[in-house]
Formats: sequence, structure tokens, C-alpha cells
Amino acid sequence: MVLRSRGVSSLLRAVDAAARRRRYVPSPALRSVYSSSKILDEGTLKPRGFGRNVSNFSTISEPVLVTVPEVPAAWRTFPASGHVFQEEAEVGNMKMSFETGKLARFASGAVVVGVGETKVLVTVVADYKFDGGKDFLPLQVEYREKQYAQGKIPATFMRREGAPKERELLCGRLIDRSVRPLFPKGFFYDSQIIANVLCSDGDQDPDVLAVNAASAALVISDIPWKGPIGCVRIGRVKGKFIVNPNMDEFSLSDLNLVYACTAEKTVMIETQAREITNQDYVAALHLAHAEATKLIPPQLELAAKVAVLKRPLPVLTVPPEVLEKVRSLAKIAIEAVMGNPQFGKFERGQTLGAIEEEVKNRLISEGDEVSVKLLPYAFDAVKKEVLRRNIFEKGMRVDGRGLNQVRELQCEAGTYPALHGSSVFSRGNTQVLCTVTIGAPDDAQRLDSLVGIDRKRFMVHYSFPPFSINEVGRTGGLNRREVGHGTLAEKALVALLPPEEDFPYSVRVTSECLASDGSSSMATVCGGSLALMDAGIPLRSHVGAVSVGLVSVSDPETGRVTEYRILTDILGLEDHLGDMDFKIAGTKKGITAIQLDIKPAGIPLHILCEALEPALVGRTQILDFMEQVISSPRDSTARENLPRSGTMNIQQDSIGRLIGPQGSNIKNIQKVSDARINISGDGVVTIFARDQASFDLAKQMVEASVGKEVEVGGTYSARVVAIKDFGAFMELNGGYQGLLHISEIAHERIERVSDYLSIGQELSVVCIGRDLRGNLKLSRKMTLPLVVPENATQPPIPESTVPRAQASKIKQNVTGS
Repeated sequence: MVLRSRGVSSLLRAVDAAARRRRYVPSPALRSVYSSSKILDEGTLKPRGFGRNVSNFSTISEPVLVTVPEVPAAWRTFPASGHVFQEEAEVGNMKMSFETGKLARFASGAVVVGVGETKVLVTVVADYKFDGGKDFLPLQVEYREKQYAQGKIPATFMRREGAPKERELLCGRLIDRSVRPLFPKGFFYDSQIIANVLCSDGDQDPDVLAVNAASAALVISDIPWKGPIGCVRIGRVKGKFIVNPNMDEFSLSDLNLVYACTAEKTVMIETQAREITNQDYVAALHLAHAEATKLIPPQLELAAKVAVLKRPLPVLTVPPEVLEKVRSLAKIAIEAVMGNPQFGKFERGQTLGAIEEEVKNRLISEGDEVSVKLLPYAFDAVKKEVLRRNIFEKGMRVDGRGLNQVRELQCEAGTYPALHGSSVFSRGNTQVLCTVTIGAPDDAQRLDSLVGIDRKRFMVHYSFPPFSINEVGRTGGLNRREVGHGTLAEKALVALLPPEEDFPYSVRVTSECLASDGSSSMATVCGGSLALMDAGIPLRSHVGAVSVGLVSVSDPETGRVTEYRILTDILGLEDHLGDMDFKIAGTKKGITAIQLDIKPAGIPLHILCEALEPALVGRTQILDFMEQVISSPRDSTARENLPRSGTMNIQQDSIGRLIGPQGSNIKNIQKVSDARINISGDGVVTIFARDQASFDLAKQMVEASVGKEVEVGGTYSARVVAIKDFGAFMELNGGYQGLLHISEIAHERIERVSDYLSIGQELSVVCIGRDLRGNLKLSRKMTLPLVVPENATQPPIPESTVPRAQASKIKQNVTGS
């Protein structure tokens, strides 16, 4: 075959494209192009492209030989096709499997983790292009539970999955918070983790499997990462801890602790509990750490089998000389600002911004372009140094407080009486407005998840508008941070809600963050508790919450923490420049919710256990202040605008009358009374109304529709519905029907019923009994006055009041005399 020169560029472009697909661009030194005047046949040109034969290039021109190098094994980004590697670990009473190489081979890392018949596939990919304009890790985490995993077709119009559900967003945040701290500092490459539940047997929650799969996928990939980590769930049933409980055990558990850690340090905690004590919680943490570390060796063994080394990517770091130069220019000015408690949040921020701008102008005038580009990172590092030095050496924070001092508290309940419940809670400059709305049982949120409950009657919705931090931003849509903060407050408060049997309402709490200077989620817990009390919801006690922070010094070689200070009730700046945000909510009796977010590559467990004590002290102080405002639920009966509900029993044969033809009657009752009515098959009618007047009206209309039980001897208003030769059929008391015999219409003898009655006529009747079939027997003449004949010495006795034989004897005696 003859090759032409223009075919060379086509071949090189194809080779370069293949190299880019394999995440490797061959350098010019490794690529050689030899030109020759000889004609080469097709068999002479046998280049290899990254383990694949490059063939079928049919070009004709001058002979050219192109040599394409092999990709070094250290830079392979995924296992070779056909090689499947597996590992297994036993945690608690179950076995967890790790598998790679079978699915998603083109991803930088792909692992399937399974327990029983629940399997989760997690893939990880990171871009190779570095964007110097970013100062954060652009990590995107997606978690999806598609309906095919449980053998269902989506109920949407298009029969496809829609936008991520709330649970999927929360599981994605769980993965993100577990793996993000272990990425190298300065790793600002676009990265993506996608978790997909392949199948579920409904016995295990896939979220813990997804965290472990994400860790394993990062470990076996070429992406720099300081893992692996292990993740477990701890429950407690009847005082006994259970590792990774199944859903039956989980439904009985009073603890839901999700814990992720490296071999030595904790990286993530998520907890929901029913007032667990600090002592019991510490025991649960130590058990979780011991069990989670069992999942680390299998991941390391899996990575050794795959044998993919980490990619040599440049990471943004600030050279020591640049840091020292910025320190010399800005340190004194920063110390003056951060050591002055008179500065508020915005005054401090504006002044620090002006200092940074002045340093930038100085560097520009000196022509130091490198320092100008790295100034934001260096300036931030100097701020951290000043903050930590003030805390370690002076024991002073930026606002002048002591290390364990809570900010000034302000709160009120019943802010807006027109609402079911409302409150305003302020801690320092952080302020939230909380409201409570009480709804009917069918207002509960319906959940469509693979595991767990299918409805939720208590909801907390948190909003963080941009004006709360004096910014212009977008509003609307489902924000992951807002969903996460609302769910944390929901976990903290739901433990104190009365059982559904005693309180069958649905409850929605909303939190509007009006101003934020740190710990707005913890303020939501406090404000929500106040609003619930104001609404008259019978909480056992108040729930308070506080965030605990940390500043620490670590050995640069070993990473061990050599010195640290724990801070109670952290500011936004302390959250940004500190090492952790340890959110703890609960009552005076125990913990109801915890969430841990960290910035370094893990926090020693003993520090977290130690932080529980100052959190309890701060929480107790906050609870004491809240109890001064409102210490017990308000009397709901004294509030006319609060919803009312009640039940009443009706006969099962009356259900049809209450519903009416095609539901017309029940719909009319709900429309007129503005109440909601539910009817069970056993005759229990539940009425939910927005206020007492609406409830009373609905109850009256229900009673009028089905009526009270008809009693023998009782007098009722009845309507003629049909006329026969032997009498008339009557409808009375909300739908009951009975027979008014011709002999019971009047005292005198009647030849034709129609001479006395007409369809639709209303008249009073007396129930005189039931026939053998249970049908009502009615009498009209018993309601009529007796007419005594002129020649009679005593009034006639109605036949219906005495037996027939006795009545005939009475007549004989009367006439005989």
C-alpha cells in the first residue's frame, strides 16, 4: 500500500485523540516520525496505540513510519479489560464485598459494593486540566436510587426518573462530606463522583455502601487522595448496640449513627437519636471506629491488585517566599483588625478586604506577578495564623469572647399570633424566624425511597436567602445546603414529638434565616422548638443546639495533632478559618442530633469525645434562656385559630349515605365546612378542620347525613320518599328508612294514602319498633292529638300502643257501656 504525506497528520491526530481518551498525552520526545522515499507495504506499519492495534489507515503518499509509545503502567487509569478483582470484609454480622473491573471500565475508578442483594456502583473521574482561577475543590457528588433497583416503573408521566429527590441529595452530601477532606490541598481539578444503586433487597440502607464504594473507587483510581476510609451505621435496640442494623432492627432503634474514618482519625459523623447520653454516645463512637477500620484493608488489597499509581498532577501551593512576603506586608494590619472585638462581621470583612487590596497594589507596583496571583491564598493563610495565635496565646476570639462562651441570646415566642406558631431566635448576629403550620394527617410528605418509611408527618424546611449575608443571589429551587440544614434540625426536633396515636397531625416547621454569622442551622433548632411550644404541640421539653469548633496544630511530618483548642458557639469566620464545625443538638437529658464537618484530613476521636462536654454546658445555658420565654406548650384550646380534629363512629351501613352518589355528599360537606373528612371501612369518621367553628359545622353536617341511631319511642322528622297502597316509605335522621303503614297515618280509617301524604312531604313520626328484618316501623298518628267523639265517655285508645287483642276488648267495653 502506498502512503501519502497528508495521511501522516491524520494518523497523528488519531493517535493524539486516543492518547487524550486514555488521559495521557505523549511528549514529542517519545514520538518519532521518520520520513523515507521507500514505499512501505501495509505489513511494515504496525504501530501500537496504548495496548490496542491501530489499523485500517488507508492513506497513500510518501512513505512515513510513525511509532506510538506504550502507556506506562503507572499511568493506566483503569484495569485492563476482562480482569475482575474482588475483596470482602466482615463487619458486624454481615459480609461486604468490593468488586472492580467488571463495570464502568473507562472511569478513573469504579467499584461495586454489595451486602446481600443490595449493590451500589460508584464511579469517580477527575479532569486533567487545571483551572488556576479556582480556590476550592469543584467536587460534584450525585447519588441516585432508580426505580428499577426495586423492580418498579416510575409513576411519572414520562415513566422516567426526574430530578434528584430529597433523600438522594442527602445521601450525596453524606458521600461528599466523607471524602472531601482527604483530597490534597490545592487540588482544584473538576471532579465527579456518581453513585448508582443497582439493586436493593430492602434489607440494608444503600447510603453506607455508597460511602465505602466511593472510598474504594478513589483508592484504586489515579486520582490523588489520602484514603481509604471505612463507613458503618450503629443502631441501638433495647440498650444493645448493633453494627449495620437491617431495616427491621433499624425501625426499633433509638440511635442512628453513621460514622466514617481513616485508620486513625474521624472524617464524618451524622447522628439522629432519642436523647442519648454523652457517655453512651462516646461508647457508640468507639464501637463505630473499631468496626469501620475493618473496611480499610480490603480496599488497600483491591488497590494493590489493580496496581494503578496516582497521576503526577501539579497542585497549587504557595511558595514559602511568597507567604513570607505577604506576611511581612499584612500581618500587623490583620492583627489589629482580628484583635479588636469592636469590629462586627461586615466591618471586619470590609477592613480585611481593604488591607488585601492595599497589599495587592504594593505587589503590582513591585512587578511581582507571582505573588499577585497567589495573594488570595497567602492572605487567607496569614489570617489563619493570626486567628490561631490569638486563641492559643491569648485565649481570645475575634469577637472578644472566651473559648467556651456563648454569644448573647435573644428570643421570643408568639411573634405573629395569626400563625399556628412562631418565634424569633437570635444568637449574636445570627437571626432566624421560625413558623409552625399544623395540617391534617394526609398532609404528611410521601416518600418514594428504596428503604425506610413511606411517609413523613414532621418536616423542617430551612431557607437561606442571599440578603442574610448582604449579597445578591439567586433564589428558588432545591438547594443542597438548605436541604441538609433543614434535615439536621428535623432530626433534632422529631425525637420530642408525641406519638402519632396521641397527636395525629402533620407538622411543618419553616426557618427563614434573616441574618447569618455562623450556626444558623443550630439557631433553627432553637427557634423551631420555641415555635412548636407556641403552637401548643405537646413537646416533652425544649431542644437546644450549639456548634463546637476547633483550632489545632499538627506535626507536618506525622500529621499528629500536637496542640488544640475547642471553641463553643463558633462564628462564621471561625468556621471558615478553623478545623471543624461540630453541630450538636439535644435536651438537658441527652443528644438528639449531631453533624460533623471538618477541613483537615481527619480529627482524632478523643478530641470529638472531649468536645461533647463543653457542648452540653453551652446547650444547657441556651435551654435555660429559652425556658424563661416559654417553658411549656401553650393551651391549644384557648387558640381559636389552631386546627381541630376528632373522630366519631357511624354504622357501617351508613357509610354509603355519608359519601353519597359518586361522593357528592362528602364533597359538599368538605366544601361548605372547609374541613377534611376521612372515613375508614369500620365506620370511624375522622374530621380535621382549620379551627373550632369549621370543626363544629362539619360534625353537624356529618350527623345530619348519617343521623344518630334511631331509638324505639323516639320522635323524628321524616320525609316521604315513596307512596304505596299499604303505606309510605319514609326517610329520617340522615338517611334511615322506615315504613309508615296506612293504619299508622291517622286515627281515623284511611282508604287512600295519597289523600293524606305526598312525595317530599315532611312530617313527625314515632319509631314504634322494627320488623323481623330489622326495618323501622313508624307511626304518625301517635304524634297527632286525640279527637274524642261526642257520644264517647272516654277517648279512643290508639291500637298501636297496645296489643291488637287487648285493643278489641277495650273497644267492646267502651261500646257496650
